[in-house]
Amino acid sequence: MFSKILIANRGEIALRIIRACKEMGIRTVAVYSSADANSLHVQFADEAVCIGPAAPANSYLNIAAIMSAAEITDVEAIHPGYGFLSENAHFAEICESCHITFIGPSPENIRLMGDKMAAKDSMRKAGVPTIPGSLHVIDNKDEAIKIANRIKYPVIIKASSGGGGRGMRVAHNDVRLVSAIITAQTEAEASFGNASVYLEKYFEKPRHIEVQILADKYNHIIHLGERDCTIQRRHQKLIEESPSPVIDPKLRRKITDAAIRAAKAVNYCSAGTIEFLLDTDGNFFFMEMNTRIQVEHTVTEMITGIDLIKEQIKIAAGKRLSFTQDDIRMDGVAIECRINEEDPDNGFMPCPGTIDHLHMPGGRGIRIDSHVYSGYAIPPFYDSMIAKLIAHGKDRQDAIKIMQRALDEFIISPVKTTIPFHRTVFNNPQFLRGTYYTNFVETMMKEKE
Repeated sequence: MFSKILIANRGEIALRIIRACKEMGIRTVAVYSSADANSLHVQFADEAVCIGPAAPANSYLNIAAIMSAAEITDVEAIHPGYGFLSENAHFAEICESCHITFIGPSPENIRLMGDKMAAKDSMRKAGVPTIPGSLHVIDNKDEAIKIANRIKYPVIIKASSGGGGRGMRVAHNDVRLVSAIITAQTEAEASFGNASVYLEKYFEKPRHIEVQILADKYNHIIHLGERDCTIQRRHQKLIEESPSPVIDPKLRRKITDAAIRAAKAVNYCSAGTIEFLLDTDGNFFFMEMNTRIQVEHTVTEMITGIDLIKEQIKIAAGKRLSFTQDDIRMDGVAIECRINEEDPDNGFMPCPGTIDHLHMPGGRGIRIDSHVYSGYAIPPFYDSMIAKLIAHGKDRQDAIKIMQRALDEFIISPVKTTIPFHRTVFNNPQFLRGTYYTNFVETMMKEKE
């Protein structure tokens, strides 16, 4: 087992990894930008190294600075968390070349799954259902129009190297398709340095379902059930729950079997997530694979009792999975709300600032993953998420009641947050019934106007 790990990240996920390491008896090294000097992950790590100024490009994305910190602190492994360099195959290769273990999958896995078209091709060959669309990147508008008319409008244009909703455009006719391709290519080039895009059938009322898998170096692969991540705004997840309220045991077996098949097809090793789109007829289709820990890993931990960060570390250290699929038990329902420093009444505009007063909820079934505290000045340079509030109950109704109570107890001022938005969602009849789709937030916000 490793004796010292560097965490190449910040905020709540860095703190989460530090906690797991402490419980495993592993020393930790935090890296931080000048804007994060007072962050909790810096305070709670055994060692801390400043790697540059506030801008991510000069700090948390600065591979040379991170590797220098790793060398001077003599670490054996680096955990990338999520975001930043977590799905950067080049970074994983550099770690390997420096004889430092990258706590994640191989560079080959990252590169393959990061190319959406190559990933779809691998899944298609493995017999995993994929969304109808182009078999390769779009080369010209005539080809795109031909494909769109074959699979029927509406269609969606996606960046081949994309994520987070960037480089995505929906088209309902030939004219809009041409302009959507140009817009998506421009955005993809600006966001990912790769302008290539592809085309898929667009489903008007889908659900977003993902399956958590763990795979060790000895070809043992298990799943830990599904998460429903359908509550989104502009393709950014806001609320996640496990298990999904619309998946029955028969469908669960099909979708988790497909996830295992997907991981085996690419010889995957580490924690990972297979993401599917579920249509209104119960058909599911592979969308992508995330080759890292997910923000919403917490709900899976709550219902399975398995610490996913610890398992990631053990797998990277060459340990075998200590349990089989038959050992996995799902207990109750867990729901997560992402608490962002955003103003939901003003177009979800980011609202960084200093937290003068903070009261976090507690009690039965509550977990909070957060890096903020009273007096903390939220820097304006990074993601707006400042906390994850997780409720665990014996069933969905119980988990919702616990979450409603916890949201009422959660006080952050004067910084505006999405807590009022979450309160509205958890009192919405459609959400309470579990009959919602990815357009839920936009529809709800329109109804409020």
